[in-house]
Amino acid sequence: MTLMLAACGNDADEQAAPEPMPEETTASASGPAAQTFGPACSAIPKSGAGSFDGMATAPVASAASANPLLTTLVAAVTEADLVDTLNSADGLTVFAPTDEAFAKIPKADLDALLADKEALTKVLTHHVVAGQLDPSEVIGEHETLNKDKVTVGGDESGMTVGKGKVLCGNIPTDNATVYVIDTVMLPY
Repeated sequence: MTLMLAACGNDADEQAAPEPMPEETTASASGPAAQTFGPACSAIPKSGAGSFDGMATAPVASAASANPLLTTLVAAVTEADLVDTLNSADGLTVFAPTDEAFAKIPKADLDALLADKEALTKVLTHHVVAGQLDPSEVIGEHETLNKDKVTVGGDESGMTVGKGKVLCGNIPTDNATVYVIDTVMLPY
């Protein structure tokens, strides 16, 4: 299965990235929305639990559950029994793959990953680092909760995480900073 997923990860990396959406300017935004950046920030609801204001007051797994871009990630976190771990952690940075990122993985491979709790936990914890890192702090190499490394490059005008792109970054939650990305990063 590792070889299938590794091959899958390479295939996903080679696919063309979706066309960027126009970037929402946060200059007119206030509160938590004012610090976010990226072309997909406009897809975040303007009000309610999934909005920037709603997410800012909830712990990270709960906040993600209200975000319409992250339904597959939330299902995976639930399947891996990581909800309480993430919600109770003190300060995290989460690189959160969108539903479209998970859709790049062939269904049979994704189903196999979701059924293998140990492998799923490794993949998910590869997307999390300690500390609530803002855009200036997140650039560089970081140790993940999976005890491996992830590299973040660029800046707010074009940030990358591994081979993925940040679609909406610096989203605050009660205990984490979230960067929504377009790729599921595999730790192998």
